[in-house]
Amino acid sequence: MSRLLFLLAVVVVVYLLLRSFRKQAPKQDSPVAAEEMVRCAQCGVHLPKGESIKAGGNFYCSDAHRIEHTSK
Repeated sequence: MSRLLFLLAVVVVVYLLLRSFRKQAPKQDSPVAAEEMVRCAQCGVHLPKGESIKAGGNFYCSDAHRIEHTSK
């Protein structure tokens, strides 16, 4: 009988530990700040502002498009 009570106590302790760890786990659904999107003046592709190249008030997706658009 004492073994059964000991086993039941161990199961309860393990259950409570697992439940408390689940509550402390960080949530993966935290919102990520979105970066502003801009449009390439040459081809019209939308890309994050941080990845674009700005020249003459326009944004470009690559240096080749910047050169091509400004040489016209």
